[in-house]
Amino acid sequence: MFLRLATTAATLTALMSTPAMARDNVSIAGSSTVLPFATIVAERLGRNPAFNTPVVESGGSSVGKKGVCDGIGTEFIDIGNASSRMKSGELEYCDANGVKITEIKVGYDGIVFANSKDAAQLEISRSDLGKALTAKVAVNGELVDNPFKTWKDVNPALPNVAIRVYGPPTTSGTRASFAEIINEKAFCKKDDEMKAALKAAGKKAKSCRAMRTDGAYIEAGEQDNLIVQKLQEDSETFGIFGFSYLDQNSDTLQGAKLDGVAPTFEAIADGSYKASRALFMYVKHQHVGVVPGIAEYMTEWTKHWDEDGILADAGMIPMPTAEREEMAARMTALPVLTADALK
Repeated sequence: MFLRLATTAATLTALMSTPAMARDNVSIAGSSTVLPFATIVAERLGRNPAFNTPVVESGGSSVGKKGVCDGIGTEFIDIGNASSRMKSGELEYCDANGVKITEIKVGYDGIVFANSKDAAQLEISRSDLGKALTAKVAVNGELVDNPFKTWKDVNPALPNVAIRVYGPPTTSGTRASFAEIINEKAFCKKDDEMKAALKAAGKKAKSCRAMRTDGAYIEAGEQDNLIVQKLQEDSETFGIFGFSYLDQNSDTLQGAKLDGVAPTFEAIADGSYKASRALFMYVKHQHVGVVPGIAEYMTEWTKHWDEDGILADAGMIPMPTAEREEMAARMTALPVLTADALK
């Protein structure tokens, strides 16, 4: 048995080294939120004549995390980007395919709830926002399909406008983070009526991550620019996407104030704006040193991710200095991500 495993490993190494398996550029896919930042770093590395510009594609955080775990060999991506952290079940898929990865945090981003500047800026609590969008709510002590048609139905202080929200699909880390931060934690774990109804139904607050499917929440694909376009075309709609896209379209769009705090670079960085999350890249060990440029691509991040770097100019919220130093060290040491580390 040992001989068979050793032979398999040796064969795999040989396959990765043959010209037929060679690839001369880094291949990256995943989160649409991380996409613009990863593209900037890739283009900077591409200025070095020793390396081809890495290919960066979107597809969503689930695509990035699954893609990096799909297998070993240059037909598979080298790095998966994500705006939600890998879960233990996703890591098990890596383990099943013999893939070892390192988790590297690259920065932070706010999740914004935005609309056109042709309409009034919305001021809403995170709890009311979750109440408007989660699939099931409490009515007379029972969980029922969300019946609210207008924002005013959710809270009389809100506008008498139909609830129509464009957002990402289930493959998106932005959607996963929004559902956890807003639906689950801000609404279902805080609202007394909802807590009682969940208990009576034998359900956990995590079930609140399910979004409405009756037309109030409209999946608009993985490209946040499509959501931006929808809001620019219809001032009575809202959209969910990363802060960088709001920052890039601040001439036509505005972010809602959540619990009285508007999404600004400063408010996200200091933690007063509560709808924020970390951004990650997951690097495949077996490709480092085989596909040229992976180590250099990681190093390129460290040149641009501080407070005065071009990534901050593009809307990414930098990590504190100590955290940047820790992540830079990971790029060299490449510690293997384990299930215990995800607890």
